[in-house]
Amino acid sequence: MELFIVARPSIEEEILYARKELHDLLDFPMEKLCEIIKEVGFECDMCAKCCTSEFNDHIFMLDREVPRIRTISSDVLKPAPYFEFCDNNGTFYVSGYALRTKEDGSCMFLEGGRCSIYEDRPMICKLYPYMLHREADDSGKMDWRQISGLNEHGCYHSEITDEECSRIATFTKEYETAYLKHQIWFLETVSEHFKKHHLKHVQSIYDRMMRKLSKGEEVKVMVFCNGKFEEHLR
Repeated sequence: MELFIVARPSIEEEILYARKELHDLLDFPMEKLCEIIKEVGFECDMCAKCCTSEFNDHIFMLDREVPRIRTISSDVLKPAPYFEFCDNNGTFYVSGYALRTKEDGSCMFLEGGRCSIYEDRPMICKLYPYMLHREADDSGKMDWRQISGLNEHGCYHSEITDEECSRIATFTKEYETAYLKHQIWFLETVSEHFKKHHLKHVQSIYDRMMRKLSKGEEVKVMVFCNGKFEEHLR
């Protein structure tokens, strides 16, 4: 039996791919996005399941949201999971922050089944479940689709007005565009940092440091935020 090892794309290749994703997103017709939203027809039933790690992996914070959340509470952010890179010195690099969760996996701001910062909640919470994901359909054609949480919580296939669909579509594109631009900025900054300091991503070191982290040992994580890296020990 032959084993095929797929090499990880270079940072430059990842940047090109992210730029292509951004270009395709900006070109995606608003009319089609509105159709997706109308078909999903999500209506919140206040079950609060989307505010738990059982149903959602993590809440990623855009740069613009970090200062505001820090003014609400200085200890609710953590390096986002799934660190993207690890250099040959064993330092991790991750593209941003996520909200911490309580021991039971619920959001730090979930109190009595309700969001305690509802008016100031992150953008991704406001647009949920209309995040977009690019995937292939049954025929193999790549397209943007709404995939999050269908039929797991809340009410679906409710009636949504054209005006509301348009508002959600505009907000969804705004978030997804901001997220992709952030990822491109992160990748470009990592590339420049590695070149300047003669570093590189080493998968074997990444794996070894992840094992240390899983055992509770301390590792250094550089979190990208507002154009620079902030050092954290985990």
